[in-house]
Amino acid sequence: MDVTAGEIAGLIAAGAFLMLVLVLAVPILKLRHTVDAATQAINDLNDRTGPVLGNVNETVENVNTALGQVQVTLDGVNVQLAKVDTMTEHAQNVTASVANLATVVSAAAANPLIKVASFGYGLRKATAARRHAEEEREVRATLKQRRKAARAAR
Repeated sequence: MDVTAGEIAGLIAAGAFLMLVLVLAVPILKLRHTVDAATQAINDLNDRTGPVLGNVNETVENVNTALGQVQVTLDGVNVQLAKVDTMTEHAQNVTASVANLATVVSAAAANPLIKVASFGYGLRKATAARRHAEEEREVRATLKQRRKAARAAR
């Protein structure tokens, strides 16, 4: 069996290829372990992230609910402020009316002509009331005398 140079070169090439495969197999096996560890870490991260995201969603929903309640409260405050504005406006109107009345009363009390007219009016009212009271006394006395005469005639 004669071995040719081509066969020897083929054997050398096969041996070199086998050495290359063996040399590259070790890093590939180590790389597989690294990929497996990275896959496991990603799976653990996914397992932990799910509940955290659920909690975040719940927190966001709670915040949205709280913001809705704050909005309702602010709407209530705005309604109350509108009522206070209305009351303040009414108070301003009353204050202006009282100020006008005070001005009229002070002007009326300060004017001597008005004082004289008021005194004359009061005097007329008192005289009329006295006259009316005297007439009423006379009418009562007359009625009393008629009753006595009617009793005596019986």
